[in-house]
Amino acid sequence: METPGSQTSLHRANLERVVRAVRMAGSLTQAEIARATGLSAATVSNIVRELKDGGTVEVTPTSAGGRRARSVSLSGDAGIVIGVDFGHTHLRVAVGNLAHQVLAEESEPLDVDASSAEGFDRAEQLVKRLIETTGIGPGKVIGVGLGVPGPIDVSSGTLGSTSILPGWTGINPSRELSARLGVPVYVDNDANLGALGELVWGAGRGVRDLAYIKVASGVGAGLVIDGQIYRGPGGTAGEIGHITLDESGPVCRCGNRGCLETFTAARYVLPLLRPGHGPDLTMERVVQLAREGDPGCRRVVADVGRHIGSGVANLCNLLNPSRVVLGGDLAEAGELVLAPIRESVSRYAIPSAARHLAVAPGALGGRAEVLGALALVLSEMGDSTLLDNASPAHGRVTTPAFI
Repeated sequence: METPGSQTSLHRANLERVVRAVRMAGSLTQAEIARATGLSAATVSNIVRELKDGGTVEVTPTSAGGRRARSVSLSGDAGIVIGVDFGHTHLRVAVGNLAHQVLAEESEPLDVDASSAEGFDRAEQLVKRLIETTGIGPGKVIGVGLGVPGPIDVSSGTLGSTSILPGWTGINPSRELSARLGVPVYVDNDANLGALGELVWGAGRGVRDLAYIKVASGVGAGLVIDGQIYRGPGGTAGEIGHITLDESGPVCRCGNRGCLETFTAARYVLPLLRPGHGPDLTMERVVQLAREGDPGCRRVVADVGRHIGSGVANLCNLLNPSRVVLGGDLAEAGELVLAPIRESVSRYAIPSAARHLAVAPGALGGRAEVLGALALVLSEMGDSTLLDNASPAHGRVTTPAFI
């Protein structure tokens, strides 16, 4: 039995610190591991050698700053993680390994609002099909990250708003998918996962405080504070779409009037343009037409940007993030939407908060949420499992008496 404070328990803790740093980053040089963990270079070198011998990590030659270095990543044999993203109109699934490599990915249309049972049936089928295409046995699945387009009640695990997904009333998404797949399932709303995806892989890399704004059928924000997703005690932090802009404005699906969502979300914006562009108009097409110079679409995109900027200004005054990342189809409009956002922030935010804010488009496009679902599993899984289940071909990682 390990005694707290003993050499054995301290070494075990150092092993877990190194594994955790590599797991969250995907790959790090040994010098970067030392900086991230606070361990000495010699200790890191010894631990990496031990983890490599145990089959937990892989080490490959690389360069850093023009000098030779060794890149450390988790072994491709250590396990796989699954990301599942339910959008209002699509289902996207990705399979990745612990070295942050996507092994398989597929998307298909799906009316998620209609039936939760159909959604879970399709997700189960797609997950199993993609695992099969990788050639990796289902026993290697460590966990599944699941994104849904609505707030998750932290205490019950059910959707916190029945008005957003009425067909999902009373459903616990994590429990439902876990029962079908037989592995742990971690669930979060799509905006939080978009923030996590951009934080790990995209436009938020290296940033400790940011807001990811997703504009689609609704409007939501994923908030990152000091490097961590902030959900709030009830799981509803970031519902920026329901900031009131006009108390006499249109009635929102939440029951209030003049919410930000009623001026920016696709369901409210597209009817303004369909008389002149046809009933099949989508936000993706609006953005394309705006980029091609269509005056009506350019005006609507700019108006949406100004309204979003008002909501972002409120976030700046409250949380003072250093970066706002715009996701969803609207981000493809580039400066046509980003410039009006910056204009509103400059006008309505406290000058010191606005001065330190960068507004950028997402780097991951429609993949942000499913990659965030992969990152959710990587952040929630325990390091002890990796150490205790080291590849039998190499032998289990042991805990020697000396550091």
